[in-house]
Amino acid sequence: MNTHIRTAKPPMDSTRKATLVAGLFYIATFVFSIPALDLYDGVVNDANFVLGSGSDQGVLWGGLIEILTALTGIGTAVALYPVIKRHGPGRAVGFVASRTLEAAMIFTGVVAVLAVYTLRQDFAGGTDTAAITTTASALVAIKEWTFLLGPGLMASVNALCFATILYRSGLVPRWMPTLGLIGAPLLLTSSTVTLFGGWEQVSSTAMLFVLPIAVWEFSVGVYMTVKGFKTLPDTEHHTTAVPTAPATLVHA
Repeated sequence: MNTHIRTAKPPMDSTRKATLVAGLFYIATFVFSIPALDLYDGVVNDANFVLGSGSDQGVLWGGLIEILTALTGIGTAVALYPVIKRHGPGRAVGFVASRTLEAAMIFTGVVAVLAVYTLRQDFAGGTDTAAITTTASALVAIKEWTFLLGPGLMASVNALCFATILYRSGLVPRWMPTLGLIGAPLLLTSSTVTLFGGWEQVSSTAMLFVLPIAVWEFSVGVYMTVKGFKTLPDTEHHTTAVPTAPATLVHA
């Protein structure tokens, strides 16, 4: 009689679990961040949207997607913190803080867009159109500023905190954090130029500056999901051996 012995798979260690969760969150953040721009197009670019111009079908979906973007962004930092704090405690805290601040800016932008949506629903056909359009324009301005200071600026801070840890520790291939460290100042430069009116945040020139940081975030997310961090020698718990003096021979 043939018997089949099933060997249990070794349990996944805590570091692998953390990198798997963080990698999935990274990919989700990347994917969720793409469609919101199109869904918000009418709110942001049509001054008469609040008066009933165009369709509002995508606004609520855009808000939901951006909320998911913010939450998965925080999730990447929370999942990774127990692992990366061993290699750079200060930068690990900075990574969590910058991700949280980025999420807060995203939430603020979502609230502004939903407020325009509410104005459209409640005051459509109203007589005081000047006041309504002025209020809507102010809310759209809040959305645009949060988009610049949140995903536009904080992504560079995220990369500086996280990529420096990965570069120095060797937890991933060196080219990956190098790309992040190149992309961070490029994105910071682009955001600064946009701040002073040099070009629009969503433009072909700005997209060229954003490309390296986008590739960095997607590649590190895929790597953590598929492979996880490299296993490094554990030197934290090793004690240094104290040399002992040679025994003295006593001659009778």
